[in-house]
Amino acid sequence: MLSGLVLILLGAWGALVPFVGPYFHYAYTPDKAWIYTTGRLWLEILPGAATVLGGLIVLASSSRPVAHLGAWLAALSGAWFALGSLIGPTWTGLKMTAGTPAGATVATRAIEQIGFFTGLGVAIVLVAATAIGRFSVVGVREARLAAPATAPEEPADTAEPAGTSGWRRIVTRRKVTTDETAEPATEPVGSSSS
Repeated sequence: MLSGLVLILLGAWGALVPFVGPYFHYAYTPDKAWIYTTGRLWLEILPGAATVLGGLIVLASSSRPVAHLGAWLAALSGAWFALGSLIGPTWTGLKMTAGTPAGATVATRAIEQIGFFTGLGVAIVLVAATAIGRFSVVGVREARLAAPATAPEEPADTAEPAGTSGWRRIVTRRKVTTDETAEPATEPVGSSSS
């Protein structure tokens, strides 16, 4: 549940920061609030929306495979946040450019790069990977919930002491004949039988 909520918040940040960031002098060009570009669509809005969707699936799903799918969707979106601004400009037909950081100093431009793309993508992948790991294993609580409410009871005459295995139960139920109780004959090592 916590992973889903964090993914929703990170995805909303990624999709909205290009539009509200200019109010706080935290932006990529064009550094004006609520300006739409194709680069923002491909590099920020779509991966942000996919992360929010993945987080909602993780948060609301009662099915482990469906929640697993939501976590993978968020992880792939986070990877796109981290790598899309580097890969996108190579696809010239789609106009997938993020613009340039609007900060005046190298430090503010680096913080903008981290907050808009790289750091945000790494954070989303980390949270989604945690959810994927959690959904990949069955915990003790889930195993108890999945077990039948009452186990079938064995008849009193076949009950066995605690700690005995099923194999011992099979062996002890077998009737032993007198031939089986005799010690097998052993020959010394190296002797030949005639």
